[in-house]
This record gives sequence, structure tokens and C-alpha cells, in this order.
Amino acid sequence: MYPVIRMAKEIVKFRNAPALPITGTHVSQHICWPWDIDLWMELNNGRTLTLFDLGRIPLAIRTGLWGALKRNKWGIVVAGNTTRYRRRVQAFQKFEIRSRCLGWDDRWIWLEHAMFTKDGECTSHVLIRGAVTSKKGMIPPAQVLAEMGQDATSPPLPEFVTAWAEADHMRPWPPQM
Repeated sequence: MYPVIRMAKEIVKFRNAPALPITGTHVSQHICWPWDIDLWMELNNGRTLTLFDLGRIPLAIRTGLWGALKRNKWGIVVAGNTTRYRRRVQAFQKFEIRSRCLGWDDRWIWLEHAMFTKDGECTSHVLIRGAVTSKKGMIPPAQVLAEMGQDATSPPLPEFVTAWAEADHMRPWPPQM
């Protein structure tokens, strides 16, 4: 089940938070609840990806993306991701999510989210290839940034982003099974 109540809490909590630059980092605090865990009594891998939404949506609000989406009746989608899981998050453990936009190209907006324990240890990290969409299809990031009143020039994308994008482009679609 989608964490609707938790998302509402995050939206209310950060509705008046200071604005962030487009590449600013949004930080939020959370708890691993019993409904987030798997048979091994730790945060489920799929749930981890869902919980990263609790950082992504407030990030969109604080950077001004949310306003552009609402004004234009646009949506946002995750079009791909690569995730690293490195440490367990157990039931009732507190953790922090750090979310930020790394940059964009002519088609995609690149985001990252990382989950940290209260001791500062990183438990997981996800690189997301996202897009803004309308009923007519994808909206070029330059158009989105213009609507946000931002410079359309992306900071240089980290090498791990471009390398993953190139590798993912070589992957056959549809899968050859």
C-alpha cells in the first residue's frame, strides 16, 4: 500500500520550508514501521523505493517543480533507476532520506536519493532517470526549467550517471527472454 498518510505529513511539514535551488538537497527524517518490513524483519527493498518518494515530492515542492507541474497539468514519472542496497534498516529504526537533482540532459532529469542511519551510515542509494510528462508525451527539461524560471543549463552530470545511461541504452527492449 502506498504511504499516503506519510506523504501527506511530508507535504504539510515542508509546505513552508525555505525554497531550494534546483540542485539543492532535501533532507527528511523517517522511521521504519512494521508495515515496511519483509520476512527478515528489515526494510523491504521495494518499499525502500516507495519511501524515496517521501523525499522526491517535497524536493519537487521546494525547488518550484511542483508549481510548474500544477500550472501546466504535467506529471512526473520514473523512467528507470539503479539501486544499491548496502546496510539493513530494521523495524523501528530511524533513518534520514537525502534527495537532490544531479542535472538533466535533453530528455531526462537525473535525481539521486540516499538513505542514512542516525549514525550517518548510508544504507541505500538510488539513481533515478525521471521525466516530466503531459497528455502529449514527455516535456523537454529545458522547457520545464524555463517554466520554473530557472537557467536551462545543467551542471555537468557525474560520470557514474552518464556511464549508467550508456550501459542502460545497450540493454535490449523488449527483453529477450
